[in-house]
Amino acid sequence: MENVVLIIHLLLALGLIAVVLLQRSEGGGLGMGGGGGGAVSGRAAATALSRLTWLLAIAFICTSITLTVLAAQKSAGASVTDRLAVPQTDDPDGAPAAPLGSDLLPPSEGDNAPLVPSLD
Repeated sequence: MENVVLIIHLLLALGLIAVVLLQRSEGGGLGMGGGGGGAVSGRAAATALSRLTWLLAIAFICTSITLTVLAAQKSAGASVTDRLAVPQTDDPDGAPAAPLGSDLLPPSEGDNAPLVPSLD
């Protein structure tokens, strides 16, 4: 279900971009094109492209809300902190078994591991 809504959402986004780019600029944006067109009133007549833009925008918002609701139902109260593993210790004080960062310490004196990587 989520994939179907997502595909419809993407198609609506592409359609909305195409319809907006097809429309003529009547507001004189960036100082280009358009003009009053001889209109008597300040309000221009709604063209088919502007109605299609509104229709696609409303459908886009509806699919956005639907995807949000589906994502919220999928999470269903799960939190990121619930997935964190707390290390279990045998110590009654709650201290970890090994000191933190012990794997980042340099090798001990008796260790045979080289300190620098070799090309062998």
